[in-house]
Amino acid sequence: MREEPTRSLLLLDSNPEERRLISAIAGRAGWSVVGAADEETALALLQGPHGREVQAALLGGWDAERGPELIAQMREHRPDLPVIVLSHSDTVSVAVEAMRAGASDFLVRPVAPERLLEALAANADRRRAAGELAPVSEKLAPALALEQLIGASPEFRAALAVAAKSARNRLPVLIIGEPGTGKETVARAIHSASLRAKGPLLELDCKAVAANIIDSELFGHEKGAFPGAFAAKTGKLVQADGGTLVLDEIACLPGETQELLDRVLATGEVRPVGLNGSYSVDVRVIATSGRPLPNDFHRGLAERIGATTVNLPPLRDRSGDIPALARHLLQRMAEQTGLRTLSIGNDALAVLMRYGWPGNVRQLAGVLFRAALQCEESSLTAQHFPHIAIQSRYTARQTDFTPTMSAARSDEVIAGSPGVTLYSSDGHLRPLEEIEADIIRLAIGHYRGRMTEVARRLGIGRSTLYRKLGELGIDTAA
Repeated sequence: MREEPTRSLLLLDSNPEERRLISAIAGRAGWSVVGAADEETALALLQGPHGREVQAALLGGWDAERGPELIAQMREHRPDLPVIVLSHSDTVSVAVEAMRAGASDFLVRPVAPERLLEALAANADRRRAAGELAPVSEKLAPALALEQLIGASPEFRAALAVAAKSARNRLPVLIIGEPGTGKETVARAIHSASLRAKGPLLELDCKAVAANIIDSELFGHEKGAFPGAFAAKTGKLVQADGGTLVLDEIACLPGETQELLDRVLATGEVRPVGLNGSYSVDVRVIATSGRPLPNDFHRGLAERIGATTVNLPPLRDRSGDIPALARHLLQRMAEQTGLRTLSIGNDALAVLMRYGWPGNVRQLAGVLFRAALQCEESSLTAQHFPHIAIQSRYTARQTDFTPTMSAARSDEVIAGSPGVTLYSSDGHLRPLEEIEADIIRLAIGHYRGRMTEVARRLGIGRSTLYRKLGELGIDTAA
């Protein structure tokens, strides 16, 4: 087997502790990090005998006066070098400033290790366009209500119907979807639509917290509970009392923590680490996962949180939603400082609809963000997305394919035709049961899971509707 070459990262950061932390994170993914405490050292390393081995540069901060000049000096020696900015500021205006100065990507501290590695991999991959995964694009859209979420595909509307119904009770919810499909957005919308909307909404990224401290983060701890516990800590479950706690990537929780969490959800009692007693809490847990829970996940907890499951489809399975999504995202971008109102042409939409979007809606937002920064006209055209048209030719990723959408179908969607597809990609009519299932899913989503209203509008009895749901394999939780 051919050994993978070592990837070299040039890290410019004056803080030695930050350099050690980032070096440790990048080292786990096979990056060899060359640290520099100042600009002169960084430029000297880039011009040195091993400068050509550097595949990406990471700037540990952004200076509006020196930043553009520094990037320009780096690009004099390495015109195609990806330069990623890791900033303490999370404002869109700073991101716009850095990207226009030539930065390939923009990350905000504190950044999760997975997000940092994702950005490094994306920008060092010559097959991919730089900046597609810039998380600053996620800040462009404010919190939306469930009925405001963009998407008309039957699968997406059915998922929202399940979410809307779950908002009316106190039970845990599990949201499953690939990275970038909007799991956190839906979780926040469920909270906003629930009776807990005035209570706290907290989030905990389970994959970003080390296993040896996750119990402390979740349940809290008492002073002296373990070496280093110099003061008591209130856990997320207690902080979220009366509200909602979102556990992102819950499958990353250690087995013992899963068992403890299951006990909390069953009894409503939280016992911090090192405390003999417990606290009573009333908290609603919304869990997210990038894939179905694994077989070794705690069975009781899986049954408890999975009783209501929202399955978000990947963007490649709802390409017909891309025109509306793109226009919505561009509208949100225009509300930010440094960006302006842009339209998007049908030729550009057709290109975007035929791409597989392995990064889903998050990736679409990043692509549009970069195109908006570079566009000097009043409208985005296909010429602003040259890499999207050819990208899938250079990768074997299963999720990075071109959807089978005919030109006629894409024209219909862009023109605003209904979301039910009558013809398959080979030009023949789809089976009647598939069309019927799509129509029922659309109706469930449109009427937000009110099954009596769905049956009435479809002109059938409620019992007939439920019979059809069973025959067509549609989740009756909607």
